Amino acid sequence: MPVVTVDGGHLDVEKKRQLCREITDALANAYGLPRSAYVVLIRENEAENVGVGGELICDRE
Repeated sequence: MPVVTVDGGHLDVEKKRQLCREITDALANAYGLPRSAYVVLIRENEAENVGVGGELICDRE
């Protein structure tokens, strides 16, 4: 059972649905397994909890 984890910022639920569908489509195309074989985990990270280049994203906005 392939598992994909997406770490990113906040998305509304409709965007999450779309992302899950599209990732599952890509996996089904690559692996050829039934759609029920794939797990997509979406982890949302607040900008104050992510640093890039030595500074928090919230400080860059």
